[in-house]
Amino acid sequence: MISNVTISDSLDQDLAIAIAECSHDQTFILTDTTTKAVCWPLLSDHPSLKNARHITIQATDVNKTLESLSSVWEALGNCGATRHSCLVCLGGGMVTDLGGFAASTFKRGINYINIPTTLLAMVDASVGGKTGINFNGLKNEIGVFSEAADVIINTRFLQTLDDENLRSGFAEMLKHGLISDEAHWSELINYDLRRHDLQQLQPMVAKSIMVKAKIVEQDPHEQNIRKALNLGHTTGHAFESWAMRQGHPILHGYAVAYGMICELYLSCVKTHFPTDKMRTTVAFIKEYYGKPSISCDDYPQLTELMTHDKKNRGNAINFTLLGGIGNIRINQTAERNEIEEALDFLREC
Repeated sequence: MISNVTISDSLDQDLAIAIAECSHDQTFILTDTTTKAVCWPLLSDHPSLKNARHITIQATDVNKTLESLSSVWEALGNCGATRHSCLVCLGGGMVTDLGGFAASTFKRGINYINIPTTLLAMVDASVGGKTGINFNGLKNEIGVFSEAADVIINTRFLQTLDDENLRSGFAEMLKHGLISDEAHWSELINYDLRRHDLQQLQPMVAKSIMVKAKIVEQDPHEQNIRKALNLGHTTGHAFESWAMRQGHPILHGYAVAYGMICELYLSCVKTHFPTDKMRTTVAFIKEYYGKPSISCDDYPQLTELMTHDKKNRGNAINFTLLGGIGNIRINQTAERNEIEEALDFLREC
């Protein structure tokens, strides 16, 4: 069952309701060093969190590790958390992913509430029950499906974000537009990412969450249609892992944006996605996200990383492609030469 998702106009009221409905003996709040400094002040006077115990981990995705996870387990244990405790995850996708995994495995599972503070976490990471950590140089290699008791979305947190993090989250929204319908895609493709009109953005965020929630509800454990949400991710996760190996990490949304260019190219070649829609989308991504600094020499490593994608079966690399906007084609495969052509297209577009 999917989490209760609240698009909140009153954070105090909605959080009070969520905590009251989440049976608990103790409340813990997980932040990273950034959200502790920037986002916690917006909640620090909340009566429901008056006696909450704080756990803080280091920020950024490079710290979504077994070591950080272990430190959360250790803190919960040292503070006397029980199977009836509740963990509130306040942060971006790294915090909601790792915090959800920690909660889902501590004493075989305690309740947790997500309060996403980045656009990426609001429209993607905090909704849908995917939790986990990076491991062995691979993105989200270890984790479980486990739904939060509640997800509270309040766009006031977006005021704390820089330009790059807003763009990172918007890439996932663009993906949702591509897999839903032409009207939503068109609304997104015409949004001015240079201005960040948060009032204009709020209903688009709600619509984007609805696209994901509807898909997850049909297929919570990614056996079928939920694979639609992986558009851009087979290639995107490879870019993300490659960048971590280079010692120059890139934001998840940027990696997905580059992945969408490759996979829209494959869609044109293999499933007849309209060339004009591909060119319009690629132009938007190129304008706002640039392109990664890869060369032909990186192709073997990138394709090797794609072989670890969790959708793969046997030796085939699995992609989600499109026959048109909203025309989803899951379980598509591509040969190595086709993947290299897509990487060429990304570099040259």
